[in-house]
Order: sequence, then C-alpha cells, then structure tokens
Amino acid sequence: MQAGGTPSWVIRENASRSVLLALYLREVLAIASPVELPRLRDVGAVGTRFEVDQQDLLERQWRAWWAMTVEPEAHPSIVPLELVDAYGTDVALPVSGAEVLAQAIVPHAEAARAWAEWAHQGYRTASAARRGDSYRAYAGTIAEHEREVGRRAHSFELNVEVIPFTTTGVWWIGAMTVAVTDALRSDASAFDDAIHPIIAELA
Repeated sequence: MQAGGTPSWVIRENASRSVLLALYLREVLAIASPVELPRLRDVGAVGTRFEVDQQDLLERQWRAWWAMTVEPEAHPSIVPLELVDAYGTDVALPVSGAEVLAQAIVPHAEAARAWAEWAHQGYRTASAARRGDSYRAYAGTIAEHEREVGRRAHSFELNVEVIPFTTTGVWWIGAMTVAVTDALRSDASAFDDAIHPIIAELA
C-alpha cells in the first residue's frame, strides 16, 4: 500500500462469519449455485429437499442474499432488512422476497452458527501461525507484477475470503472479492502463484 498521492492498494483478508454462514446454508439446503464454486469440506445436505418449484425459489432468494453478503455496498436491498431471530445478529434478510429462505434456514441455526464460528477460529489460528505474513504475501506479488509490467500498480481494492472448500483454488465471488481455499492459503508458494493472475487483472 502506498501513500502520498501515488497509486494505492487495499487487500482485506478474512474468513467472514457472514460468508461462512451463507456457504454452510448453501450446503445443508442443497443449493447448487453458484455452480462454479466448490462445496465445503465435511458438510452436506440435511433433511428433505423442497419440490422443484420451491427449491428454485429458495435458490433465487439465497443467491440474492449471497450477493448482499459478499458485497453489501454493491448489492443493497431494495426493501428494509430484518434479523432472523434464530441467528441473533448474524443474519438479516429482506422483509419481503426472502420468505422461503427465512423459513428454510431457521432449523439449521444452531449448527450453522457453531460451524461458522469453528471455521472462523480455524482461519484466525492459521493466520496467527503465519506470523503476520499476509501483508508481505500480497506486497511481494504486487512488486513482482510491477517489475513485469514496468510501472506502478494501479489503485485497487480486493477482499479475500479464506474458505474450507474441498477443491484447491481461487474463485471470483464478487466484483472485488475472491474466495481461496484454506489449504492453498497455507501454502505460501502455491498461493503466490494462484493470486498473481488476480493481482495482474486488478493492478
């Protein structure tokens, strides 16, 4: 990150509870989309699936909530939001247009919140074990990109969500947000190689 009027970049890395919750509920509700995104490790569908029409509606409502969860400023709700009581302050859904989703997620609240907390703490533990190298990992990749293109990197923002997916890789999940497998993030060399094309696209 640079200052003083020169190009700057901001990269935020996390395993957000809100994103983790949405992905856990994607699994237990047997939601297929986004089809390019891998499944979570050791989490599967729970209970009986809805009839086709109802499942399609559930998926549409989940996708709208997913967009709001990943990048809320880019995807604001056109109606007010209200908290889903079973989730405390963790889940807020539109007061209209999310009725099927709101009803479907309630039975999974306890397990969903416990799993999201477990996954978030796992990320924090792994991040602490890397002894604060997150900034250096991204700064080194940006410096390499600058050498390759012969100029300073353009200003950009990037959010990185570290998720326990079954498949190793990096996926765009928003206009300025990617998801990366936790296993890949823990492999410094492989992560550098994987994040480089993302940085090159933005910088």
